[in-house]
Amino acid sequence: MGQHDNGPAGPGPGPDVDVDVEVDVDPDPEEDAELASLALKILVAGGFGVGKTTLVGAVSEIRPLRTEELLSEAGELVDDTGGVDQKTTTTVAMDFGRITIRSGLALYLFGTPGQDRFWFLWDELSQGALGAVVLADTRRLEDCFPAVDYFEHRRIPFVVAVNCFTDARRYGAHDVSLALDLEQGTPVVLCDARDKDSGKEVLIRLVEYAGRVHTARLLDLVEPQADSV
Repeated sequence: MGQHDNGPAGPGPGPDVDVDVEVDVDPDPEEDAELASLALKILVAGGFGVGKTTLVGAVSEIRPLRTEELLSEAGELVDDTGGVDQKTTTTVAMDFGRITIRSGLALYLFGTPGQDRFWFLWDELSQGALGAVVLADTRRLEDCFPAVDYFEHRRIPFVVAVNCFTDARRYGAHDVSLALDLEQGTPVVLCDARDKDSGKEVLIRLVEYAGRVHTARLLDLVEPQADSV
């Protein structure tokens, strides 16, 4: 397996960007009363044009916040649009949505920007995250290497969700895991980012996996202390 590309760098100065933000209106009191008692923060990451905004929008039960701008001629010099030639907009800050998985449990979804020049935002967005979904496109699989490296390095649990585009060759989860050289046990799931039920299944897999990882880490901390008593 080839070495993964370098992941996003730490916080640093970023470009000045004017963003038109679509934001949901204030929820009414009845909706406030129904909000889940436990809210978990989830990141949705991946390469440029892989479907992050689509996934967040498909599963969100509120009007998603989007920070999209039209692609410009200047951006053509720095953004690789091969394989996504019909894409006309790009996320320049983040996407945000919310989904209730079950009574008492809601997920707050933060979609990360895909281009290199916006990676300085990742460290802020990842603070307090339970885990992450790394969206992958088998036509441009190498584009998700930076996200995989980022979460592995920071020990943030993640699942790889292969967005099955119509014109993309289909690969099994095991093949994708080998191609990405994932750590043993990292889940790989196939999905359609446009479909709410498919996206919800991805999120459920992530919550289950992240829960097992965090529980195992807590047990590792407790056992040495028990042995010393």
